[in-house]
Amino acid sequence: MAEYQELESILKEIQALDGVYNAVLVARNGMHIAGMPPEGVFQDTFDAMCAILLGAAENVTSDLKERVNTIVVNLEATKIIVMNDGPKALFVVRTRKDVDEGSIKAQLDKFSKRVEEIL
Repeated sequence: MAEYQELESILKEIQALDGVYNAVLVARNGMHIAGMPPEGVFQDTFDAMCAILLGAAENVTSDLKERVNTIVVNLEATKIIVMNDGPKALFVVRTRKDVDEGSIKAQLDKFSKRVEEIL
């Protein structure tokens, strides 16, 4: 239980970043680990689809022999950033449309090390 609380604490730190609305940690198989998905979405479906999105990108790019790091889905008013967090998990972050993806990615890289230690 302490590990879950640590993960929730990290996700709250991410949500405190300027322009971030939601931060979720999802297992590579699509299972929910921690965090709160955007309001109005079904958590299990949201988590699974984000994992599938990353998996599909990995399949599409497999011949390039490069690892997918980040996927950005640009919506009308927001963005969803799906970022690989090692072999066990991925970050899913919903932000304002004008947020700099590079800045968010740099912040997630810092949090990633802490998450990997817990998982």
